[in-house]
Amino acid sequence: MAVLKQNEEFNADSIQEKVIGIASDMVMHDSGFHFHKTKAQLLYAPSGCMTVTTSDKQFVLPPFRMLWIPANEIHRVNFRNVVAYRSIYFDENYSKKYMTFDLKVLHVNALLKEIIERICFWEWSDLGNNQINLLKVFWDEMNKAPEEKLELKMPQDRRFKKTVEEWTLRKSIPPMLKDLAEKTGAVEKTISRIFKKETGLSYQEWRQQWRLQRSIELLVEGNSIGEVSHILDFSSDSAFIEFFKKHTGATPLQYLMKNE
Repeated sequence: MAVLKQNEEFNADSIQEKVIGIASDMVMHDSGFHFHKTKAQLLYAPSGCMTVTTSDKQFVLPPFRMLWIPANEIHRVNFRNVVAYRSIYFDENYSKKYMTFDLKVLHVNALLKEIIERICFWEWSDLGNNQINLLKVFWDEMNKAPEEKLELKMPQDRRFKKTVEEWTLRKSIPPMLKDLAEKTGAVEKTISRIFKKETGLSYQEWRQQWRLQRSIELLVEGNSIGEVSHILDFSSDSAFIEFFKKHTGATPLQYLMKNE
């Protein structure tokens, strides 16, 4: 077990055990881009919200969502407010017997939540019978957990890659298409074509998905509907609620309540 302090160094690859759990309450954290050579990682927070960026995607992780990160996957973890950080590292040769899929956001049910907490606070050692039995339930639940579409594909074109990374880190709203065209000197049709090719979404669709991810972060951080609507430049609170329901199937309050 490791309860990490803010900014404390930790290297999962240096530890030999098959399963390593860590826990921490952190604020204003930025891991920087990194990868784990020999360990797959499960990333989860029972409270707070994390943003995870890979070489070509951005994921938002509100409570009751977890991210499975295979070994050697370059990633960066960011959050601003206090987050109850939970991370479990699995020896790659051990975990690949159970997990066959790549980077995915999965739903955390009540049973998985309790198992993750148990793993994050047990002592690092060879696995005993009780731990082995608990891990059998864990892997069974993991493989049944429904996937959540909380990812945003990032453009790789050199004209937009750096600009998009700045939006991500500064949490600044992507501009309207015409404003982006003026800033970059690219024609609107060219921008739309590139975004469609590299992300599968038109620029406007991509911008809306970015706003959805950011709205989830802001709501989990405790901002009111009015505050989120203002920060993300919606014309009214009702316009934001309608937008949110269209994309998630629930109003902001329903979304938060069903995941408490």
